[in-house]
Amino acid sequence: MNKIHYILLFLSTIGLAQTEVKVADSLFREDQFYISISYNLLQNKPSDFSQYSFSSGFTAGFLRDFPISKNRHWSIAPGLGYAYNNLKQNINIQAVSLPTTTPDVVRSSIQLHYIEMPLEIRWRNATPESHKFWRIHAGFKASYLLGGKFNYESDLTGTGTENIKNVLNKFQYGVYLSFGFNTWNPYIYYGLNPIFDKNKTAIENNVSALNIGLKFYIL
Repeated sequence: MNKIHYILLFLSTIGLAQTEVKVADSLFREDQFYISISYNLLQNKPSDFSQYSFSSGFTAGFLRDFPISKNRHWSIAPGLGYAYNNLKQNINIQAVSLPTTTPDVVRSSIQLHYIEMPLEIRWRNATPESHKFWRIHAGFKASYLLGGKFNYESDLTGTGTENIKNVLNKFQYGVYLSFGFNTWNPYIYYGLNPIFDKNKTAIENNVSALNIGLKFYIL
């Protein structure tokens, strides 16, 4: 009798565990942490301005997934994250300052730090049994500037660093799209407003962001 009692207790424990797992899976949420790595292709560049090397972009953060369909294939996801951009370019100072007989090409990098607030509308064909699925995520995000630094190197003026936070737009906003299967998801972000505050620069500067890369989702 003791053996039968133990067997029944063991089987009932397994049954309860399976039931609990099934309930948890039926209420699954997806893609709640994200990381992206991208290349910055600047738009609306002024004359005598060219990019060099690899202008990198990086984002990371958390998105809360809220399914809005019964099968949980559709959802919305607001979030909070961090973004870093390193923009590398050559600028001919002769073209953007007072005329001079000596051309001075400055090699520079602009390092930008933001807090970003994304909002996504999502479709995926995920199931409780598998976390490998197709996804399409379209989103809008607003970003608040934390800091901006300008590093430069010139034959005439040497090297230096300047804080340029005061000439940058404090808010950036744009739209983005990520899509793919399982781990690999191409990602594109298009900025809808200029990086610089045109009222605070020596010349009108309408440079805006276009990021192309890969986005990775976890959980």
